[in-house]
Amino acid sequence: MARRILYVLAPLIAAALVAYLVYQDAIIRAKFEGQRWALPAKVYAMPVELYAEAPVSAEQLVWMLDQLKYRSDPSLSSQGSYARSGSEVRLRTREFVFPDKTEASRSLKLTFGRSTVQTLEDLDSNGTEALARLEPAQIGSFYPALKEDRILVKLNEVPKSLIDGLLAVEDRDFYEHFGLSPKAILRATWQNVKAGGIVQGGSTLTQQLVKNFFLSSERSLERKISEAFMAMILEARYSKDAILEAYLNEIYLGQDGTRAIHGFGLASRYYFSRALNELELHHVALLVALVRGPTYYDPLKHAERSRERRDRVLDAMAEQGFVTEAQAAAAKQRPLDVIKNPHQAVSRYPAFLDLVKRQLQEQYRPEDLTSEGLRIFTTLDVFAQEHMEAAVAKTLARLDHSTRPEERLEAAAVFTRRSNGEIAAFIGGRDAESTGFNRALDAVRQIGSLYKPVVYLTALEQPSGYTVATPLQDESVKVDGGGKPWFPKNYDGKEHGQVPLHTALANSYNLATVRLGLAIGVERTAETLKKLGVDRAVDTYPSLLLGAANLSPIEVATLYQTLASDGFVTPLRGIQAVLAQDGQTLQRFGLEVHQTVDPGAVYLVNTILQEVMHEGTGRSVYSYLPEDFNVAGKTGTTNDMRDSWFAGFSGDYTGVVWVGRDDNQPAGLTGARGALQIWGAALQKVAKEPLDLMPPDNIGTARIDPDTGLRADDGCPRTRELPFIKGSEPSAWAPCADGTDSGGESWIKQLF
Repeated sequence: MARRILYVLAPLIAAALVAYLVYQDAIIRAKFEGQRWALPAKVYAMPVELYAEAPVSAEQLVWMLDQLKYRSDPSLSSQGSYARSGSEVRLRTREFVFPDKTEASRSLKLTFGRSTVQTLEDLDSNGTEALARLEPAQIGSFYPALKEDRILVKLNEVPKSLIDGLLAVEDRDFYEHFGLSPKAILRATWQNVKAGGIVQGGSTLTQQLVKNFFLSSERSLERKISEAFMAMILEARYSKDAILEAYLNEIYLGQDGTRAIHGFGLASRYYFSRALNELELHHVALLVALVRGPTYYDPLKHAERSRERRDRVLDAMAEQGFVTEAQAAAAKQRPLDVIKNPHQAVSRYPAFLDLVKRQLQEQYRPEDLTSEGLRIFTTLDVFAQEHMEAAVAKTLARLDHSTRPEERLEAAAVFTRRSNGEIAAFIGGRDAESTGFNRALDAVRQIGSLYKPVVYLTALEQPSGYTVATPLQDESVKVDGGGKPWFPKNYDGKEHGQVPLHTALANSYNLATVRLGLAIGVERTAETLKKLGVDRAVDTYPSLLLGAANLSPIEVATLYQTLASDGFVTPLRGIQAVLAQDGQTLQRFGLEVHQTVDPGAVYLVNTILQEVMHEGTGRSVYSYLPEDFNVAGKTGTTNDMRDSWFAGFSGDYTGVVWVGRDDNQPAGLTGARGALQIWGAALQKVAKEPLDLMPPDNIGTARIDPDTGLRADDGCPRTRELPFIKGSEPSAWAPCADGTDSGGESWIKQLF
């Protein structure tokens, strides 16, 4: 009877086993032959360029080298090392694949003045080098749900000593067994019996790979059976070298915050800041030691325990003839040699990374950003970003105490390179490390007087009707809009009578602005706003003339970037290029510009914005900057001082800053008292070029009497030379204040 049952069950058991093996084989082939790992995208800042007269101090360079995890090493024994002695810094750069080319490692010597590079010498060629680039700082990554990270390596890139160490400690029969090693199991059992506990495992490297790559880490009989069968299938299907290479890239070797360190390539960079092929024997032995338990033997937390395990690895390598006793003894005398702070932030500048991700999602699927190993090169200047964050933190801490200390102020800022619209610094909130609400992108607030240059530009594009000298009436006005009449007021509560157009904008007079805007048409100013690059629709009520337009800081930055670019709309960019994991260029983000506004009218507005800073509401900026820096800008304050704005530009940067409260309650700050203070403090640190406006061909100048807006002779007192679009200069002449003629004829004669 039993035999009959066996005859019936045997085929069924065999069929089930075959089906099980076929199923496991399909799982193995699908994953092992497809894309084995989801590789996160890596995001880089702009690289630091070094050359004679580069605006980099020795302190800044050393700070950047520390960010790049360079090691202090006087012998420059490997890539990513440096040594400083006074005003001299020597370093050995890392090889790096840039979007334009691959740059080899080089040994450099730099001497510094107070704030610049004086000389740059290539130590490999004993010559002066014109330019060198450091590899860019990695500022973040885009991960899948499991934050696993790794640097893929090929088997031929791995030091032989690492393979020897793994075989000596983890699987000495690797090249002989079929996935399971009975000898290893017996050997481990005997060692454990002698020790009275678990001191050695019997799993092969293949079994370890299966457990990590295909299965969970749960301890169960079912899992062990699956592990055994899958190990044998893997060995039957693939070569030993293919299995070993997968193991080298898969094995878990540590934890960096939420980021899991997988593979020896990344572990080498994480613990030692060295490439895998630069490791010495004591480094290799420590990495092998971590295989047994990365947490238990963590060299950063348990140095002595880690050292003991490393030395046991060296003993095992010597016992099996992979190294000599002398080599093992010498390696034991070496320190662990791990770097002090290996931590790599998953998201170092989260607001900027949010911007980058949004710009990438216009062309890439979300899964591409978290699995294809893309290398994203951005426009961020780490120095500028750090200075901006410091300016926000220091200024808001001071302003909190001077306003309402029970409610924290918030801020947002966008700084671009004036020449091309690349975003150099980006602040999404007071807490630079916060991943919450991104105010620079999503805080849509009224912009107040930042809108006034749009009104005046609209007027100045009509040179037959308006010039910078056109008299405006800064007097009370009643505006009927079909509902309740509107009576705008000046900020100081006064009326200033007849004033030249440039004075009205420089001093941000509301009454003159409203009268001007009503004369040219509110709708036309909205059309100008669109020409300046702002796509958001605005309500064309008369209150728009005083800034009742809701825009985000990045939209305001687009507006002022167009003014700073002489009327050329320049889309703001956070990305320069995207490379595939193998270094192939997938996309370059080039400069795109198109002119939408008359450059002559823009020049006139910009000269007035310089007047704003020297004589008007922005004059306090020169407590931060030299008087001859000649920046241009505009303050903005909304009703009840809810929002404090400043937007402006130097010769090299355009910047917009907003300060306010998330609950839209009054911040108690004007644009000059709030946002301008942050802008000035940041620009003081990053800007190198004063603003030197170049007049276009259609611009000329004339000397003007401020009281009448008419031309005046060069010798007349209180007159001022002003720019005009050629042909729009006043034709009539004013008398000198002392009653003498001007322009060669009596002004009285010109009236008759």
